[in-house]
Amino acid sequence: MRLGLQVPVFTWPNGQSQLGQTFGQIAEHADKAGFYSLWVMDHFFQIGMVGNPEMEMLEGWSALAFAAGHTQRIKLGTMVTGVTYRYPGILVKTATTLDILSGGRAYFGIGAAWNEDEHKGLGVPFPPLAERFERLEETLQIAHQMWAGDQKPYTGKHYTLERPLNSPQAVQKPHPPILIGGAGERKTLRLVAQYADGCNLFARLGNGELQRKLDVLRDHCQALNRPYEQIEKTTIEHISITHDGRDGTLSPNAVIDRFAELAELGIDQAIFSLINLTDPEVFDILATRIVPEVEKLPVAGR
Repeated sequence: MRLGLQVPVFTWPNGQSQLGQTFGQIAEHADKAGFYSLWVMDHFFQIGMVGNPEMEMLEGWSALAFAAGHTQRIKLGTMVTGVTYRYPGILVKTATTLDILSGGRAYFGIGAAWNEDEHKGLGVPFPPLAERFERLEETLQIAHQMWAGDQKPYTGKHYTLERPLNSPQAVQKPHPPILIGGAGERKTLRLVAQYADGCNLFARLGNGELQRKLDVLRDHCQALNRPYEQIEKTTIEHISITHDGRDGTLSPNAVIDRFAELAELGIDQAIFSLINLTDPEVFDILATRIVPEVEKLPVAGR
């Protein structure tokens, strides 16, 4: 099993003046601790479930490019880019650039978008949900076409690209892995089965509901004649870790047990944010006691 670290908060005790230095150090620590991947949210305002909109929020793809320069091996992705935020061709170019400059370490995380407040705040159109899903599917089609080197015109309901040229091409072949965030059974998981290399589900759904979502994804794969095993299954959650599990935190053994449950469900990669991210001991605990043990966990169905 693999572990990924998400960084959803950039408001830290040492203040905004040290934000870049702190984030760079976090990326370095995650790389050295053995994490498989590093993720940032692609939001322009902090989201309500985390904090108030005025809290510091870095633009996701720029932050990942910065992290690429501070790391050697860890994969880098947005969790996830809203399809409304950027024109598809420009988004594919952005992801390709990150993949090239990082030496083939980019994920292409994408979803239908939901945060209306930041759209209105920054003047970004926020179409109805049905249209956002139409735009998501067209963007996925454009991404596949551009990464295949196909320059013929693309004409969809919402996007027209006269020459979808993508030069240079991505390092990863056939393309950076496409991960779709969301658990919608009729549309989102169908798009995963048809276009994506990975899915992301909320761990807070609980093991029973996670299993049901995975079964729905399996059914979509079967209907589309897509091998279910080709898709990387990931989860996202918030965790606080200490060496002894004090004050309501999780001990290393409790964390390992939690990830073992996910592996038994068939989750390939457990992604989480650390509530106590700036605790000096937390990366040492992860590097010495958690990551090596979780990497040994067999994933059901693999």
